Amino acid sequence: MRRTLIIMVKQPRAGRVKTRLGRDIGMTAAAWWFRHQSGKLIRELIDPRWNVVLAVAPDTAIGARNWPADVKRLAQGSGTLGDRMARMLAAASGQQRGPACLIGADIPGITRAHIARAFATLGNHDAVFGPADDGGYWLVGLKHPQRQPPGFMGDVRWSSEHALADTLATLPGYRVALTDTLRDVDTGADLLALSSG
Repeated sequence: MRRTLIIMVKQPRAGRVKTRLGRDIGMTAAAWWFRHQSGKLIRELIDPRWNVVLAVAPDTAIGARNWPADVKRLAQGSGTLGDRMARMLAAASGQQRGPACLIGADIPGITRAHIARAFATLGNHDAVFGPADDGGYWLVGLKHPQRQPPGFMGDVRWSSEHALADTLATLPGYRVALTDTLRDVDTGADLLALSSG
């Protein structure tokens, strides 16, 4: 069974991507940062051990030239962030029925070793999360992404310190493991901490 890594990306347009960061450094600078960050991350994470799939928003950006042309793309579709993430986890692994991990494209510290550890963890767990130091998470992975429980990722307080705890609550009875803690970039302070760290 083939592993699938899904990377959630937005078309890097000023005022439409990384708007919290944009309020601190300017919308054009935030879009520029995201464009370069996501492109570098995608190139870094292409690996023969898993399939890489881009989950693209908006849906009309599926053919955009911002990302490598040879990487499979799926439109995220409508709904809340949780709806889209759950749908992408189920859809991206397709007929292969293997484990899937999903990440955002705004975490500069992700390496192939982080992804490999997350997939290895799914060997004896149903789900794996990569916590972020702000209470959210940078990675969610499921051993059987087509068998999600009812309400998975529903009622999650996104963009808050409760996001990880709320998501864990939607997996009753699941064997869940946590992997590496990383920092995502949501604000100017996050970007400053990254450059000084």
